[in-house]
Amino acid sequence: MEIDYSLIGQRISKRRKELGLRQVQVCELAGINDKYLSSIERAKSIPSIEVLMKLALALDTTPDAFLIGTAKHEDEKWQDVAELLRPMDNRQLELAKSLLIWLGDQRI
Repeated sequence: MEIDYSLIGQRISKRRKELGLRQVQVCELAGINDKYLSSIERAKSIPSIEVLMKLALALDTTPDAFLIGTAKHEDEKWQDVAELLRPMDNRQLELAKSLLIWLGDQRI
């Protein structure tokens, strides 16, 4: 399977524009150089896996959205649960984990 870096760059650019972000803003969020992002979007540079991960995080998506065109979907219910877990401390997370394990074992 051949990797199409042009398509990856287009997907990154499209996602950035969907969010209304400029390249410099994304670069600040991802901790990369703005000229580098421009080169990636134009397929002049090949991003490392680490850079793809940073860009995915900065653009609130998953690396597979750039690599194969699959992204997390807005309608997935688990995202709502994940957002509820985000502000919890370690003790609360352990309790939530126990509850979810218990719930998964129930035949409802």
